[in-house]
Amino acid sequence: MVSYRIPGPLEGLITEDIDEGAMCRTASPRPGPLGESIDYIDKNTISQSSSFRSETLGATLDDSYKPAIASRVPNVSKTISTSDMKAVNELSLSDRGLTLLKDIEQLRLQPYDDQTGKEITAWTVGATIGYGHLIKRTEWDTYKDGITASAASILFEQDLSPFVNAVRSNIKVKLKPQQFDALVMLAFNIGAGASGFSGSSVVKLVNDPEVETNYKNLEAAWKAWSKSQGKVMKGLENRRACEWNVYSQGIYKKW
Repeated sequence: MVSYRIPGPLEGLITEDIDEGAMCRTASPRPGPLGESIDYIDKNTISQSSSFRSETLGATLDDSYKPAIASRVPNVSKTISTSDMKAVNELSLSDRGLTLLKDIEQLRLQPYDDQTGKEITAWTVGATIGYGHLIKRTEWDTYKDGITASAASILFEQDLSPFVNAVRSNIKVKLKPQQFDALVMLAFNIGAGASGFSGSSVVKLVNDPEVETNYKNLEAAWKAWSKSQGKVMKGLENRRACEWNVYSQGIYKKW
């Protein structure tokens, strides 16, 4: 009987020979049980079990093999990496999250009304500057003549602190960094208090996916935050969809 050795990226990781005619669970093409490309491997073969089992060999690749496979098989590297779930107190807004949120907020060097987007010369409710910084009445003299780009970045990072803390204090389960980023982005936009993030169905469903709310799932609860003054706003719909893509898929991209 003819035997094969594993070709391509897995060569060297599995040393046993494979008998001709053995059935590979990944339905890979000829020649050989794994074919010409690792692209044909079903990712669920790896991601849905604690170890990657080859029915062909009757052997098991335990966790010690995963880093080596991940480095040599780009298409499945995320799937077979060890879990990156962390306690929220170990997480901060990532550079990618910060950059995306800045892109969404957009830099404005002169005060403007956040409802109309028009520049203003006198304080009003909703007076804003920099990266979405709401100007308090007592701050008007500081910002009425504008702000520099560097000062706006410093102010933005200061403004983010209470929203990062809101996620840390309200979320009781481990998160992926992308999920933490998305939750901070949501909190920054809807507010951190009981009428916003901390009292939201989003928080309840993240902590317990089985909890009863007015929404069928977390995505629906998340995207419900799309109204301003009682009206659905396209900009908010786009923003929620963007945040959800970060949370659910790790896609950091503005609409």
